[in-house]
Amino acid sequence: MTATTPRVGQAAATGRGEPQSSAPERARELLRRGFGLIGPRHPRHSVTVDQLDTLALPVADDGVVIGVDAENRPAVLGLNRPLPYDVVLIGGLWTVQVIALRAAATGTRVAVETARAQVWMPMVHAMGGGQNGMAVYDVGRVPPLGASAGTPVLVVRDCGMRPPRGRVVSGPWQSVLTLLPYVSPVAPRLLRQARLVGIQRVSPDEATELGRTMALTRAEMDSLPGLSDGLTLWCTDRDRQYVMTQPTDAETGLLGTPRRMD
Repeated sequence: MTATTPRVGQAAATGRGEPQSSAPERARELLRRGFGLIGPRHPRHSVTVDQLDTLALPVADDGVVIGVDAENRPAVLGLNRPLPYDVVLIGGLWTVQVIALRAAATGTRVAVETARAQVWMPMVHAMGGGQNGMAVYDVGRVPPLGASAGTPVLVVRDCGMRPPRGRVVSGPWQSVLTLLPYVSPVAPRLLRQARLVGIQRVSPDEATELGRTMALTRAEMDSLPGLSDGLTLWCTDRDRQYVMTQPTDAETGLLGTPRRMD
């Protein structure tokens, strides 16, 4: 008696003489034994190298949209980071309040350290009396905030031209944004430790000092005394970007129009 090879499509015999299970039966058996679901089967999608650029998102990072750049693209500030992150803004209260408001709207807890609570309380009341992510503290009275990846924190320091060294500093998932109305004697120290610096309209003498401190180009330095309200030059060690902060209708109703002076 000679053995025969089964034809394609014909069930092959098992060692016990039983036919092999079909593919659907094997899948059901895998599910019954707890090996997980079988995912959907779809044709592969592919693009050419030339088409990859068309897949780019309009923003390069997740975070807070703080305005638009020179090409009218959204400019995003990523405040929630696993490493300490210090930001200094030499400018007006209006811009800092917009950033704080938008950060709170994205789920970040905002703690404001200030000696002028009266200018911040309308925002706190508008957001539900401190129950929706924003609280105001006196200078030096910010408690430990318990920042984590699930509950990131932004500390806003609105403490005048000479802010004291803060009890609460930047750390994992806790960024610190310090507002300086002008270039003060403590500015060089704060600028050296900052990862990001924003500069709004300043005097020619201040522009010259910032040009030396931050290695600005002549064009950047010359532009600073003439910046319009709402326009900020944001600087890192390697990059420079002009950003125009444009308020929404709700922000205008709460904070007014963009302004450099408070």
